[in-house]
Amino acid sequence: MSPPIDAASLILMRENRGAWPEYLIVQRGADLVFAAGAYVFPGGRVDPPDRDEAGARLPQLDPIDAAARIAALRETMEETGIVVAQDPTALIPFARWLPMHETVKRRFDTRFYIARLEDRNEPVADGIETSRAFWATAAEVLQRCDRGDGRVIYPTRRLLERLARFASFDEARADAERLPDRIISPWIEQRDGGDWLCIPNDAGYPVTAEPIASAFRY
Repeated sequence: MSPPIDAASLILMRENRGAWPEYLIVQRGADLVFAAGAYVFPGGRVDPPDRDEAGARLPQLDPIDAAARIAALRETMEETGIVVAQDPTALIPFARWLPMHETVKRRFDTRFYIARLEDRNEPVADGIETSRAFWATAAEVLQRCDRGDGRVIYPTRRLLERLARFASFDEARADAERLPDRIISPWIEQRDGGDWLCIPNDAGYPVTAEPIASAFRY
């Protein structure tokens, strides 16, 4: 397998009094090589300048973790125009996904961080990496995909299902802090005469398997 590419995504939440929280979602450009047209959280690969900035600003953190935090904030600003006015150390590690199957040609070791946005800024897609940017509840994004109005890759769907349970940022943060830091690497398993894409049952995700036929994969 090819060496994985370090990447980072920001799960940015804004709370709504008396309603479910919304998340910043982007739709990837149709011409991109990876996950073209899919709904995702803002993010991308960790670039060398991210590593340089992390070394200067966050020497107390693990170098890869520090660079990923910088990249998550940078990519969010570049893809949506939203500047998150938080120190990178305030981001909460929420998940880490790394495909390990030999059929995956481009493997991203993606760290997901969660943060809360206090203001009501509206995103603007950059028109290159993202064709749309919007706020929506986790359940709304899943419903859009279920009715054919968009699609998500396997990790995004599992993350949205997990996030759909939380009524507040504090609940999401508590869930992240409760679970041990681990890498989620899906595997293929035969069930009921077909192939299923699976993840561990004890990692905090309410849905842990999906038939390959319905999973929009990496």
